[in-house]
Amino acid sequence: MSSTVSSEMFDALTDMKLDDEWKSSTGKGVSVVIIDSGVDKFHSDLKGKIKNTFAAVRDGNRTVFEETDAGDSAGHGTACAGIISKIAPEADLSSIKVLGAGGLGDGHAFLAGLEFAIKQGYKIINLSLGTTKPQFVVPLNDLINRAYQAGCIIVAAGNNLPQPSYPSVFSSSLIAVSKSSETNYFDFGFNFGETIELTAPGVNVRTTWLNDGYRTLTGNSFACPHIVGVITLLLESFPDLTPFQVKSALYSIARRNQERKS
Repeated sequence: MSSTVSSEMFDALTDMKLDDEWKSSTGKGVSVVIIDSGVDKFHSDLKGKIKNTFAAVRDGNRTVFEETDAGDSAGHGTACAGIISKIAPEADLSSIKVLGAGGLGDGHAFLAGLEFAIKQGYKIINLSLGTTKPQFVVPLNDLINRAYQAGCIIVAAGNNLPQPSYPSVFSSSLIAVSKSSETNYFDFGFNFGETIELTAPGVNVRTTWLNDGYRTLTGNSFACPHIVGVITLLLESFPDLTPFQVKSALYSIARRNQERKS
């Protein structure tokens, strides 16, 4: 189904003249990385689907990343991986572990993990995490812009609390997502003009957890991988879409969803 996108095809995408054939894609060949607490690649639903797993390691004053089988320290990354894998079962999933037990981590490791992901050339980055610390605003913004210019699509969860978190508020260079009570991931919506514009299923989401288990979870963190999964399907069909074109296509799909419901 892969093809390049001509100007006519992009017009079709943004005007929603395109049929729904892309929805039958599986994400094959699309690289996705989850920057989080790690992923349990031995979970029954994820076996054979996690291509690489890296973890942050201190090397003097630097943070470097080494391949590891350390797994998941908190369950959060595994939950996100399960959602993406359910939508795009043949995506090339990878994990960069920057959070430890309890889902806690250091902002410098977060920055280093994002930079590592950009250098590795992953097409889509799932960021179901963020920071509220102002000292990370400038370096995070620089990295987000670098990713955008490199053609890397970053999807970030908004803060569950009523205060801004970074990088989700950098909405011009990434795709920011908050939860909705919708259950069909193709029926996502958007709030034009809001800082966190896209909405996706994030209430009572059943997904993979530690020790080969499952949990039902609520939060913006779990809306984010739903959008990542949808983008993965789009990119299998249209691998040359730029981050701007992807966002435009998502807005068009969401607009059609809203028109259908009105």
